[in-house]
Amino acid sequence: MPSSDTIQFYAATDVGRVRDHNEDNFLVDKKLALSIVADGMGGHAAGEVASAIAVRIIHEEVKKNRDVIDKYTDEGVSARIGSKEILGVLETAVQRACAKIHDEAKADTNKRGMGTTLSALLIVGSYGFIAHVGDSRIYLLRDGSAQQITEDHTVYNELIKRGKLTREQIDKVAQKNAITRAVGVYERVEVDTLTIEVLPGDQFLLASDGLHGYIAHTAELEPYLEDEDGDATATALLELANRKGGKDNITAIIVRLGKGDERDDSRARRLQLKRELLSKMPLFARLNEREMLRIMQVAEVVSYDPGQVVVQEGDRGDELFIVLSGEVRVSRGETVLNDFGPGEHFGEMALIRAVPRSATVTASEPSELIVLHRSDFFEVLRKEAELAVKLLWQFLGVLADRLDQTSRDLSSAREELNAEDITDAIFVEDAVEDVEERPSDAPLSAPGPRDSYLPAPMGSEDA
Repeated sequence: MPSSDTIQFYAATDVGRVRDHNEDNFLVDKKLALSIVADGMGGHAAGEVASAIAVRIIHEEVKKNRDVIDKYTDEGVSARIGSKEILGVLETAVQRACAKIHDEAKADTNKRGMGTTLSALLIVGSYGFIAHVGDSRIYLLRDGSAQQITEDHTVYNELIKRGKLTREQIDKVAQKNAITRAVGVYERVEVDTLTIEVLPGDQFLLASDGLHGYIAHTAELEPYLEDEDGDATATALLELANRKGGKDNITAIIVRLGKGDERDDSRARRLQLKRELLSKMPLFARLNEREMLRIMQVAEVVSYDPGQVVVQEGDRGDELFIVLSGEVRVSRGETVLNDFGPGEHFGEMALIRAVPRSATVTASEPSELIVLHRSDFFEVLRKEAELAVKLLWQFLGVLADRLDQTSRDLSSAREELNAEDITDAIFVEDAVEDVEERPSDAPLSAPGPRDSYLPAPMGSEDA
């Protein structure tokens, strides 16, 4: 588990080659393991004021809630303070900064319309907590691969998501780089929040658009972040942006987690398995990396002992279950229906409707299950419009597949019934013909059961 003593921070900022003053602000608090990048906007140096206010207010609010952070543990559902409370601290801090900047702008006409982007990363225990507004970015480098884990709130990105225009057409839009969310422009702002389980060796890069605007693909960051000299890496990234034009202020913060032990290795394997199992489910198959992280944020891992009931037949449930390790048995009454192992899932319909469980599921051996609750699923749908469309569309696909399977099962059952009816008809016809062919003086006997017309089974005497 990373501690603030094992986390290294490196930061650098530069005015760039075009601007005459730096409206970026950043903060690194090593004791809190808090990093913030803010890129201000507004005339008469108001952007610099906005970004400075945001960094200061958020830092103050997080420090005031140090007791909440200290109470946080990695015990999951048994924790006194959970991840929602930590994210709440960050979101409240951003909203207070937003209100403060807005008030300052109303009080001074020279600062009207000022605002700032904001990307903050707080590491507590084995988790990273993110608050994000605007088009600054946070990248994660894990196992040599870099991924952007925040979403740009820009006109360009909105047009891409809606799919109405091609990239070539969007490139011709005059205001394509305008941001759609900023801290301080209005009294409140919609804040993206995210929890991510961190691992030893992970690296985070917080970057203003003066840097990432020159990064065409995330893979370009990988050789820089693999350099062991963090200070040199931060400097090299600034030089890269200046070399390519330096048209905006440039800021970079690099956060590096130290090495772990065997427990961390085991946790890393389990985290990777958790992600793989979720991605193989039809419901989550089309999600990108950031969206998958959002689902993993609300999917908890619960342990079950042998013989422990996971769900009870007839009870109303609201969880989807995926077997992470071990095995569970599905039964109805005294009848065993199935055994589920790693990767198999059950209960997905409970995410959208409250219906009694159709069977009892019991752990056959020590097992770990990924559990996703309906309330958490609905919260994701409410906050993430694009993700909600993907998930609901996939749900329609799951329902369509089930309907097709049901139709096939009914068709097969109908064919079996028709086959039995035809067989019965054949036996009746044979019986009638037999009667018609008898001599007139032959005694009549009532036809026996259908089986009497079939060859008798071979007995011991026949052998």
